[in-house]
Amino acid sequence: MTTDAQLDVRSEPPARRHTLILDSYHALTPGTGFELVNDHDPKPLYDQFDAEYKDQFTWDYLEEGPEVWRVRIGRPAA
Repeated sequence: MTTDAQLDVRSEPPARRHTLILDSYHALTPGTGFELVNDHDPKPLYDQFDAEYKDQFTWDYLEEGPEVWRVRIGRPAA
């Protein structure tokens, strides 16, 4: 069993977070993912993924606040 890498953006400046997250997504190979850890619900990020990568990503909430949100973002297997 492979453990997903964790990307904790809570200590990053807000202006840098989406870039880090998108870079991590682009580095994924099909069938892999990473765990995003954030200090708020990343719903706007989901909307961005849905607009730009429709049907090319998975999004699974693992924890939904109120202080920490964890989401597994993945690239589906081909």
